[in-house]
Amino acid sequence: MTSTEIRADGAAMAAPVRSRAAAILLGFSLMLIAYNLRPLFSSLSVLLPDLVRQTSLTSAGAGYLTTLPVLCLGLFAPLAPRISQRVGPERTLLAVLFFLMAGTALRGMGDMYSLFIGTALGGAAIATGNVLLPSVVKRDFPKQAALMTGLYTMALCGGAASAAAFTLPIAHYFGGSWSIGLAVWAVPAALVLLAWAPQSLRAEHASRQARRSVSGLWRDPLAWQVTFFMGLQSALAYCVMGWMAPILRDRGMDGVGAGLVVSVSIIVQVFTCLLVPPLAARCRDQRLFNAALALIAGGGFIGLLFAPLSTIWIWAVFQGIGQGGLFAIAMTVIVLRSPDSHVAAHLSGMAQGVGYVLAAFGPLLVGVLHSATGSYRAAAWLFAALGVAAAVNGWGAGRAMLVKARSHAKAAVHDA
Repeated sequence: MTSTEIRADGAAMAAPVRSRAAAILLGFSLMLIAYNLRPLFSSLSVLLPDLVRQTSLTSAGAGYLTTLPVLCLGLFAPLAPRISQRVGPERTLLAVLFFLMAGTALRGMGDMYSLFIGTALGGAAIATGNVLLPSVVKRDFPKQAALMTGLYTMALCGGAASAAAFTLPIAHYFGGSWSIGLAVWAVPAALVLLAWAPQSLRAEHASRQARRSVSGLWRDPLAWQVTFFMGLQSALAYCVMGWMAPILRDRGMDGVGAGLVVSVSIIVQVFTCLLVPPLAARCRDQRLFNAALALIAGGGFIGLLFAPLSTIWIWAVFQGIGQGGLFAIAMTVIVLRSPDSHVAAHLSGMAQGVGYVLAAFGPLLVGVLHSATGSYRAAAWLFAALGVAAAVNGWGAGRAMLVKARSHAKAAVHDA
C-alpha cells in the first residue's frame, strides 16, 4: 500500500470531529451504556438458590439458565458489525438499550418461560453492545483508547457489583419476590435509553458513510489467540458471576453476605479495570500481564472453594484483582491488535462470537458437575484448567503485533 493510499484509508476511517464537551458527553454516555451490560448476570446469580427453592428449576436447569445469556453473547456477537454498518453504531446501541430493557423487564413476569425468553433477549442485546464499544472507542478516542477501555470496563464491573450487592435486599424489601429483584434492573437501562436517544438520533446515518469490508481475519493465527484468550477469561468471569454466590451459600454463608462478597470482588475489579489498560498499553507487549492475571483469577476462585470462611474476603479481593484486570486486558488487546476501527469491530465480533460460545461451557459445566456430584468441589479442576489455558493463549495474544486483516472500502451508498 502506498503512502497516498494509507492517507486516503486513514481519512476514510477518521473519527467524527467533536468538541471537547461533546467528546466528554460521548465518553460518559458509553460508560452509562456499559454499566447496564452486566446486571443481567449478577442479579440472577445472587437469586439463583431462591429460584431453585421457590420454583421447579433444578440444579441442571439453573446451569442452563446461567449459560443461556453467555451462549447468546456468542451467537449474536458476529451480527453486530453488520447491523452497525447498516444503521450506524449509535443507533445500534440505542436498540441495544431498548431490547436490554425489554428483556430484563420480561424476566420479572414470574414464570419460567418469561424468565428464559427475557434472559435470551437481554443476552442478545448485551452481545451487540459488547462488540460495538471497542470499535466506537477506537474510532472516537484513538489517542485515549487504553484510558477509555479502562473507564468503560470499570463501568461494566460497576454494574455487576451494584446488582450483586442490591438485588437480594431489593427482593427482600418486596417480600422475597425474586421476579422484582430481577426486573428492577430494567429501570437504569430505561433511563440511559432516554439519555442516549438524542445523541444517537443526531448521529450521521450509516447509509451516508463509506461502507467497508474486512478480509483475512479468520485466517490470522493472532486473531485466534485473541479469540481464545477472550473466550477462556470470559468462561472464568461468567463462572464467577453465575456461581460464586451459590458456592458461598453452599459453604454456609447467608444470601446477603454471599452477595456482598461477590460485590466486593467485583468492586475490586472496577479499580483493576481502570488501572490495567493504561499500564499495559505503555509496555512493549502485554504477554506477562495476560498470563499473570489469568493465573491469579483462576487461583483466586479455587481459594473461594476451599479456603476457610474466615479468609473468604481476602480471596474475594485476590480473585477480583485477577478477574478485573483479565477482562480489561482482554478488551484492550482487541484494540491494540487492530490496525483500525473497522478491523477492531470485526475482531471484536470474532473474539466475542467464538469466545462466548466457548465461555458458555464454563457455567454450564459447573451446574452439571454440581448436579452429578452434589458438591461444587469438583469444579476446582475446571477453574484450574480455565486459568492455565487463558494464560497460555494470553501469552500469544499479548505479542506486540497487529492482525494481518485489512479493511477495504466498498462503493459508497447514498440516500435517494
